[in-house]
Amino acid sequence: MNSYDIISKTKYGRELADEEIRWLVEGYVNGKIPDYQLSAWLMAVYFNSLSERETTALTLAMRDSGDVMDLSAIDGITIDKHSTGGVGDKTSLIIAPIVSASGVYVPKMSGRGLGHTGGTIDKLESIPGFKTELSFARFIEIVKKAGFSIISQSVDIVPADKKLYALRDTTATVDSIPLICSSIMSKKLAMGADCILLDVKLGSGAFMKTEESAKQLARAMVNTAVNSGKKCRAIITNMDEPLGDSIGNAIEIIEVIEILKGNKKGRLYELCIELSANMLEMAGKGNADECRRLAVEAISSGSAMEKLRLMIELQGGNPRIIDDYALLPQPKFSTDVLAQRSGYITEINSEEIGLTALRLGAGRVTKESEIDLSAGIKLNKSVGDYAESGEAIMTLYSSVESDFSEIADMARHAVTISEQASEKKPLIYDVVY
Repeated sequence: MNSYDIISKTKYGRELADEEIRWLVEGYVNGKIPDYQLSAWLMAVYFNSLSERETTALTLAMRDSGDVMDLSAIDGITIDKHSTGGVGDKTSLIIAPIVSASGVYVPKMSGRGLGHTGGTIDKLESIPGFKTELSFARFIEIVKKAGFSIISQSVDIVPADKKLYALRDTTATVDSIPLICSSIMSKKLAMGADCILLDVKLGSGAFMKTEESAKQLARAMVNTAVNSGKKCRAIITNMDEPLGDSIGNAIEIIEVIEILKGNKKGRLYELCIELSANMLEMAGKGNADECRRLAVEAISSGSAMEKLRLMIELQGGNPRIIDDYALLPQPKFSTDVLAQRSGYITEINSEEIGLTALRLGAGRVTKESEIDLSAGIKLNKSVGDYAESGEAIMTLYSSVESDFSEIADMARHAVTISEQASEKKPLIYDVVY
């Protein structure tokens, strides 16, 4: 086997054998294959794609480049969930307590945010004392006690993805369906859960901008998981407007708690109920309606809230933040963004709102950037609402930016106000089994 022949085969659209793909991945990870040859192969994949079998082989080779988690110490069904990223997406922090309160274990590794999309780990680290870097033994112990745990991704999980993604990022090959699929699914398969639920975001604040591309990615990921022996389904969800009314870190923790307390409903609540119900159904807890009732009851009974409280305490965080939000990082500065005309909110562009939050300090421009955990945006209106001229449509918060003039203009331009109300887009576009 040699790199030249493998590159040539992919360039001309000929399928690679599983052994060739594994040889390529292993050779790149151990430094025997140089960047320039892998770059050529990635570009060939970008233009010619990979077959379903090749995509599965690439995913498994990447998975096996590092540790694969052994969850056999957990006596019960385990399920993992992944979102392709969005603005204000805090669903993992809501559905993990719901699902665990309903009798299914949720062991989860999550990432940090980069750019305009937030990271679950950053949100959790806004809780004073909360630890996201734990030993595997402690992680399993917490899952067994609380029903779920969310920690940062181990450096020993899928090292091939770290190297390949860095190369994709510099060779303009990030937006390739099989390469996106293998990147995501190698990490999910390495986690070792029995079932996997995928939340594929679609819209202005998502990586996938069209329904066709979102369905292609969803189908590729589901097929890869099933071909690897896992139960899997994907839910294609709307990310044309931010999810929930809070964008940031500490501010999103507050919204999570308010939903789990049963104090807030709306789009975020509805999506979390549907995602939780799908996870419970996959885990054998009943049919769709029965699982939906279980999810609703987990909130109404307070059991999901208690699961979150226990998980926070077990991971070193201060559980008193659930009853006293003042214990979370507090912003030094704030300003209201006012509507410049009266009318209906017809669009809140997720990507532009995410970039506004980034300017406030709530996100990272580079991996080394420091986050202002107190920074964020509170939306006072959602798509379909009516706003009076001069009414505050959102509030901006920061501890690192005191001059909001330019940032407020960014935020204002993300919102479209029209005389006529627009048709509301669906929350869920499709379910891929």
